[in-house]
Amino acid sequence: MSTPLERTLTYRLHQLHKLTDSDSHSAYPESTGLSMSDGRCLTTIGAFEPVSVKALAEKANLNKGQASRAAQALVDQGLVSKADHPGDGRGVVLTLTPTGRKVFKRAMAMIQQRNEDIFGCLTEKELANLSAMFDRLITHARPA
Repeated sequence: MSTPLERTLTYRLHQLHKLTDSDSHSAYPESTGLSMSDGRCLTTIGAFEPVSVKALAEKANLNKGQASRAAQALVDQGLVSKADHPGDGRGVVLTLTPTGRKVFKRAMAMIQQRNEDIFGCLTEKELANLSAMFDRLITHARPA
């Protein structure tokens, strides 16, 4: 007998994603003054800087056009700076400005609090096990 839909991992991951995204839509503007998508791009840039637009797209799960538009919006707001990529004359690298770094710190505090709220029902050991399992699943799901 097959697994009922509501018990499949993908269904439950999607359900958890929808529940957490719903709260994030209001948490990002309240904490950072940014939309959720701009806030996620800002935190991705801050976490992996200096980062190319291509790498931003990969790390933030966006297509290159979305990443480019988001990066430009953050540049226009004075939160991110663009510089020529040292190894690619056509590319750019993105880094946070001092103002962007302040917003990044507020966003990361909000993300940390949201993670504690979401995963607070798990023990440290359960959380470590879940984290390790997610790492394995992500590695397994990535194309070879």
